[in-house]
Amino acid sequence: MSGGQIRVGVGGWTYEPWRGTFYPPGLVQKHELEYASSKLTSIEINGTFYGAQKPETFARWHDETSAGFVFSLKAPRYATHRSDLAAAGGAVKRFVTGGLLNLQDKLGPINWQFMPETAFAPADFEAFLKLLPKEIEGRPLRHAVELRHESFRVAEVIAMARHHDVALVIAGDSRYPQIADVTASFVYVRIQGTRSKEEQGYSESALDRWAKRAQCWATGSAPDDLDTIAKERMPVVPRDVYLYVIGGHKVANPAAAQALIKRVTPS
Repeated sequence: MSGGQIRVGVGGWTYEPWRGTFYPPGLVQKHELEYASSKLTSIEINGTFYGAQKPETFARWHDETSAGFVFSLKAPRYATHRSDLAAAGGAVKRFVTGGLLNLQDKLGPINWQFMPETAFAPADFEAFLKLLPKEIEGRPLRHAVELRHESFRVAEVIAMARHHDVALVIAGDSRYPQIADVTASFVYVRIQGTRSKEEQGYSESALDRWAKRAQCWATGSAPDDLDTIAKERMPVVPRDVYLYVIGGHKVANPAAAQALIKRVTPS
């Protein structure tokens, strides 16, 4: 069975310590996104988490990046960092109608990251999932939710996410709880274990493990070395995988992402 596409990247592209390490010395800052898109296959945009972006900014990001490159976007904190998730409809609508479509074919999933203090409240959580639109102006949207409280590690959460075709962000090598169940037509992973003592952020064996897991998800199955919660598994069908190297020893994240891309790219 052929698999879905595996896209690997980092969070953001503007980071001073990457200049001279990831970015070549002397590269003009305005060309950093263009360069990053030539070495990575995706980037998770952080700026959208902190504030609204202009529609023309999304259009510029589209034009500055390589063919086949895809962005994921962190949704605004105004929608998720609140006690009443069910009342986030206005913030959700403003974001998804705020110019995202100018990314055109480079628009990937949206990551709705919850506060670490947000605990599972069944009615509120399901109400929030219902707010996430399946499409905008005829363009399908993909949604992932990043749950960072231990109370979400229950089968009821898995069932709700599957009903709404919303991915649960898989936290790898993280201090946050890991929910490795597949719940949607794609898989979204954020790994945070890069270390300064490793030239590529991760050891060769750790990179091999994450590459193997990504390939497993892409073919529709599930890795046998990550615990899941629900007894039932999703149907075995190809799925796109979005894997981001986030946090940790951040200066090494592009190197880790490139090492993973090399491993998952057919020769």
